[in-house]
Amino acid sequence: MSRLSTTLTVALAGLAAVAQAAAPLGGSYVDVPAGTLTSVLANDADRSPMPVPGFAMRVTPVTQGEFRRFVAAQPRWQRGLVPRTFADAAYLQGWAGPVALASPVAEGQPTIQVSWFAAQAYCESEGARLPTWTEWEYVAAADATRTDARSDPVWLAHILAWYARPATSALPAVGGPANVYGVRDMHGLIWEWVDDFNALMVNADSRSGDDPDKLKFCGAGAINLKDKENYAVLMRIALLSSLQAADSTTSLGFRCVRPTTKDTP
Repeated sequence: MSRLSTTLTVALAGLAAVAQAAAPLGGSYVDVPAGTLTSVLANDADRSPMPVPGFAMRVTPVTQGEFRRFVAAQPRWQRGLVPRTFADAAYLQGWAGPVALASPVAEGQPTIQVSWFAAQAYCESEGARLPTWTEWEYVAAADATRTDARSDPVWLAHILAWYARPATSALPAVGGPANVYGVRDMHGLIWEWVDDFNALMVNADSRSGDDPDKLKFCGAGAINLKDKENYAVLMRIALLSSLQAADSTTSLGFRCVRPTTKDTP
């Protein structure tokens, strides 16, 4: 190899290293090992923990900068071009324009005001998908040292304290403390879409019940919640189950999941 070729190779390697170091946390995934979960959605007759296969989850929610690059590459998801069937009037209304954020600071903030359809399309662009509720709850149950901290009143109080704070200030950038899996911002930043958000209030027996509509309304799922004291999770369920797929709010974002690294070709 010539001296010039060697110099170019070293230079390109250096640039690649810089680019990798500068990449946002939200662009990376971590493997979440398989385990079991006793979901708060389980009813009193279903006390057995359910198996949860392993998967990979984004370290942080998708940022506004990442979503801006997505809509720039796929104009059909730009504000003003998405049919109302797939996004309501509030979709990306906080942006300065169809592909322009409100400020440079917003690049690292979590993307919000995005519909379920748009969130799913973004995940598909990465070869991923939105997590199921079970996958989200499984990871969200962890703290910095435990895979399941839900019985800890201090942990629950910390999350509820965030719920109680008024949402009047700008969102901070993604990248909060990691939980035991290495996933960040599961609590304390935004709410998050899940793939099966519109099925959270329906259990396997409801189809044969005497009132097929009783679990369709916000909060009705509490009838069958296993852990009725876990308001931190109940509030998530109540919010998500009250939404339509085209809805967007100023506190709702998303992250993606995909097969674990060892399963990826």
